[in-house]
Amino acid sequence: MKYKHTASERFLRYVQIDTQSDPQSDTFPTTEKQKSLSRILVNELHDMGVTNAHMDDFGYVYASIPSNTTNDVAAIAFCAHVDTSPDCSGKDVKPIMHENYQGQDLVLPDDTTQVIRCADYPYLNQLLGHDIITASGLTLLGSDDKAGVAEIMDAANYLMCHPEVKHGQVALVFTPDEEVGKGTAKIDLEKIGARYGYTLDGGEAGVLEDETFSADAVTISIHGIIAHPGYAKGKLVNALKIAGELLAMLPKDILSPETTSGREGFIHPVRVEGVAEQCTVQFIIRDFETAKLSEKEQLLKILAEQVVSKYPGSGFSFSITEQYRNMKDVLDKEPHVVQYAEEAITRVGLVCRREHIRGGTDGSKLSFMGLPCPNIFAGEQAIHSKHEFISVQDMNKAVDTIIELVKIWEERGGTKI
Repeated sequence: MKYKHTASERFLRYVQIDTQSDPQSDTFPTTEKQKSLSRILVNELHDMGVTNAHMDDFGYVYASIPSNTTNDVAAIAFCAHVDTSPDCSGKDVKPIMHENYQGQDLVLPDDTTQVIRCADYPYLNQLLGHDIITASGLTLLGSDDKAGVAEIMDAANYLMCHPEVKHGQVALVFTPDEEVGKGTAKIDLEKIGARYGYTLDGGEAGVLEDETFSADAVTISIHGIIAHPGYAKGKLVNALKIAGELLAMLPKDILSPETTSGREGFIHPVRVEGVAEQCTVQFIIRDFETAKLSEKEQLLKILAEQVVSKYPGSGFSFSITEQYRNMKDVLDKEPHVVQYAEEAITRVGLVCRREHIRGGTDGSKLSFMGLPCPNIFAGEQAIHSKHEFISVQDMNKAVDTIIELVKIWEERGGTKI
């Protein structure tokens, strides 16, 4: 389509706003700074003419573009998250545009030891001639998921500037705290007002994801016996050492993120904290088959029992928290939602590749909340790292895909709300 895209311009602005979420915070959102971007989005939507755009007290942005067709079309939503990962600093991001990329190594100027090489990221070979955006070497870039945010904003701008494009009601949703697993914790489905949805939070151009991990969190609290270290012989039982022994007992060649790929699940320790008397170890458990979560959790519990049994007087508690479930279980019951996205990707000249996510999105939770929600590519690469990069052309293709998707829903009618 002939249109001067604004996605990259928006993206370059958005990534300079620190919106990192905090997994240790009990507030919602977990960081107030996420609202800084949310407020900007509301103002930009108002400037486009989307007058009902607003941010609630929790930092969610809701907006909708009214239907302009006489056809009976189900309302659809497009969703992205404003927060960036706590895995790598998102403060003082300096985005750099590398125009007309020709396959060279990209040396990041603020830390020249940070080099983005084709050998490490083969997708770069498909981006010759593209304009590549990176960070400067000291931070992540934030394309996860400010790329999705910018693409949805650009698509909204297109629809507002081109009323001749017929569509049903299009809802826009921007969430906080997705990176810490709380992206839908306070979401209001009635405000969204849609029957189906799509997240823009994926990688390579053409990829459509309709399956995620199922996910649980496990917390093991280890109880030792405290004593003055000068007089501890025969008395002290150090919970920290028990925790270390438990971690050492985890399988070395299987069941970890660093040893698995494809559809293999894992047990992953993510945090250890405490003192000699009591120590807590937090794990995340992942598998594409929900039933296999309990198998991994049982293995972990058996290991904890074995190590604690070696230390008389010690003990432990074991708790499981459900995080999200494989959205494919829902999407398989609504196949047209994925099929329409597949057709939209094809219409913009890309080969659609259905893939699974070794992780989750807001769409995982939304699907089980009653809003079936597959994930469309946004162009993100090397996410959560200082090597993060994205192609401007890939971003523009994501915008084009959104536009074709709303056209397809209008043409087909969809399903009544």
